[in-house]
Amino acid sequence: MMSTDRLLAFAAMSFLLIVVPGPSVLFVVGRALAQGRRAALTTVAGNTLGAYVLVVAVALGVGSVVERSIVVFTTLKLLGAAYLIYLGVRAIRQRGALRAAFRDEDAEAADGAGTLRTLWDGFAVGVANPKTIVFFAAVLPQFVDRGAGHAALQMLLLGLVFNAIAIASDSVWGLAAATARGWFARSPRRLAAIGGAGGLAMVGLGVTVAVTGRKE
Repeated sequence: MMSTDRLLAFAAMSFLLIVVPGPSVLFVVGRALAQGRRAALTTVAGNTLGAYVLVVAVALGVGSVVERSIVVFTTLKLLGAAYLIYLGVRAIRQRGALRAAFRDEDAEAADGAGTLRTLWDGFAVGVANPKTIVFFAAVLPQFVDRGAGHAALQMLLLGLVFNAIAIASDSVWGLAAATARGWFARSPRRLAAIGGAGGLAMVGLGVTVAVTGRKE
C-alpha cells in the first residue's frame, strides 16, 4: 500500500522533529523529576494517545481545518497553554508534598486514580501540542501516495511510525530524568526546589506555547 522509501523518509523527518525537545518532552521530564519513573512512562503513554488523536483527526480531514483556520489553531494552542500553566501552578503549590510522595511511593504505585490522572495530563498536553498539530496538518498528507488509494489508512500507518519513534525517544528522556531524581530524594530542600523549578518550567512552557506559533 505504501513504499518502504516513503515510510523511511517520513520516519527520518519525524525523528528530526521528535529529538528536539518540545512541550511533550519537557512535560515528561518535569513529571519524571517530580514523581518518578512510573509517572514519566504513564505521561509518555498519555502523550502518545493524544498525538494519535491528532493523526486520526488529520486522516478524517479535520487537520486541514486546523491548518487553514487561525481561530481553530489559536483556540487549541491557548487551551493547551492554559492547561500547562494550571499544571505548573499546581506543582508549585504542592512542592512541599514531594517528600511525602517519596515515602508513599509504593502506595501511589497502586493508586489507579492517580495513574489515570497522570495519563490524562499527558494526553491533554499531547493533543494540544502546537508543534505536533502543525507537523501532522502540514506534513503528514504530503507523504500519502494518492495513487495507492486508502489515503486515511496510509496516514494512520504513518502516525503509528511517528508514535513509535516518539515513545522510544520520550521514554529515554523520562527514564534519564527519573534516574537523576534519586539525588534529590536525599534532601527535603532539594525536593522542594525541584518541585518549584518543575512548576515554573511548566508555567514558562505554557506562556511560550501561548505566544509562539502562527499569528497571521
